[in-house]
Amino acid sequence: MRSTTTRTRRNLTVGLIGGAVLALAIPAMASAHVSVSPDELVAGDHGVLTFSFAHGCDNSPTTSLKVTMPEGLASVAPTMDSDWTIDIEKGDDGLVSAVTYTAVAPVPTDLRGAVSMSVGLDEDTPETLAFPVIQTCVDGSTEWTQLAEDGEDPHSLDAPAPVVSVAAAAADGHGEHDSSTASETAADETDTPDALGTALGAGGLVAGIAALVVSVLAYRRKV
Repeated sequence: MRSTTTRTRRNLTVGLIGGAVLALAIPAMASAHVSVSPDELVAGDHGVLTFSFAHGCDNSPTTSLKVTMPEGLASVAPTMDSDWTIDIEKGDDGLVSAVTYTAVAPVPTDLRGAVSMSVGLDEDTPETLAFPVIQTCVDGSTEWTQLAEDGEDPHSLDAPAPVVSVAAAAADGHGEHDSSTASETAADETDTPDALGTALGAGGLVAGIAALVVSVLAYRRKV
């Protein structure tokens, strides 16, 4: 009897710990790349892009990020930051071709690092802008330069380049957002919960409670 009870407790504990580890591991794996925010701009408009990361190169602290500019940008202005020194490269046309941010102190692998820049888009900017990034660390480096082919899932890539989608300019040709529409959209997104996410979360909670109840009942019967 004691052996059965011990086994039941062990199985219950392992199951709960395994579920918790999986829940924490999935978001961690999904964030293991250099990301850009926002990931959508409007042709002919401008905005501030932030490139962030929360990891190093095989647990080695990050020392620099080199961001290469795609074609279709009318202007680039890196943001001054006391945590980084900035080196700007320009092409023959006088436009910024690459920006290297060097950390004043290496960024530990368990801390988030971020750099930003203001960019202006041409009226005929391509629908997709890829920003290849080279992340250099104390030991080694990672080139975030892979681009998904047609029909390929970007999440399947080992080292995807940060990508920004470009929406068509407004009918008036100025590429500006309608402020009232943008505000209404933002309000709707804030007030309306993600139905699928809510349903999945509720389903997972119910399933977890049901599994716990079954385990407890089974334990009581065996006791």
